[in-house]
Amino acid sequence: MSTIGVDVGGTAVRAAVVDSAGVVLAVARGSTRVPSLEAEICRVVAELRSDFEVSAVGLAVAGFVAADRRTVMFAPHLPWRASAVADRLAGLIGLPVVLEHDANAAGVAEARFGALRGARVGLLVALGTGIGAALLIDGTVYRGAFGVAPELGHLRLVPDGRDCPCGKRGCWERYCSGTALAATAFELGAGELTGREVARLAREGDAVAVAAVREMARWLGEGLALVADVYDPEVVAIGGGVSGSAELFLGDAVARFEAAVTGAGHRPVARVLRAELGDEAGMVGAAVLAAAG
Repeated sequence: MSTIGVDVGGTAVRAAVVDSAGVVLAVARGSTRVPSLEAEICRVVAELRSDFEVSAVGLAVAGFVAADRRTVMFAPHLPWRASAVADRLAGLIGLPVVLEHDANAAGVAEARFGALRGARVGLLVALGTGIGAALLIDGTVYRGAFGVAPELGHLRLVPDGRDCPCGKRGCWERYCSGTALAATAFELGAGELTGREVARLAREGDAVAVAAVREMARWLGEGLALVADVYDPEVVAIGGGVSGSAELFLGDAVARFEAAVTGAGHRPVARVLRAELGDEAGMVGAAVLAAAG
């Protein structure tokens, strides 16, 4: 039987009916900018259930999820704080509900159906507004002792670097993300642009935009080298919205990674691939986890 995966981001709710082969059968959309987020989730689930019989619901949440996957401990852009979301929604919907961090859910999808298939140790690095990450060992998500690992976007790569909303300075995501790309272009004199606009200009050959992309590639490679020294993954999948411009930076990033990793030239290193499931990954992964219970 199919299940429903719901991706609850900072501004949008997207839900999909997903079958056992990972195929998205239907999608419903909503907003997080509503009086009751839980009522909105119930609404999109009900919309999908009107046409499909489903057995469970999984939520991919942009926030810290407890290790038992029942409670959202903290979600910076959502109203939940130490909130028993899974049990409450299960009562409202009338189906079993499981929670997962959104990057972990995307990692599960890539491990089952995408770029991390067959990897004994697989790492997803999702480049968007910031950096999300998921580590899978023999196909199982590694969550750490308290459910919040691996928070790779806040590894400090640049001592006394750019301020980060997390309270630290020099975090990886401040140099390698859509936000970072825009910040680097601004520092290089491009003016106020979005990361998407910088990527477009780089494709057109704009010198400042090209330099900003190269700088992001540098920091992606440096960060991957640091992460590989700790986790030694077999495959790294680069996902998130920024991966849509991977042809601009991934080759340079891989070269930097392979040169910077400890023991360079004397050890195997991870294959670095573009993630395959795009913006459906969170929904698909949440549905897979819902099916597993």
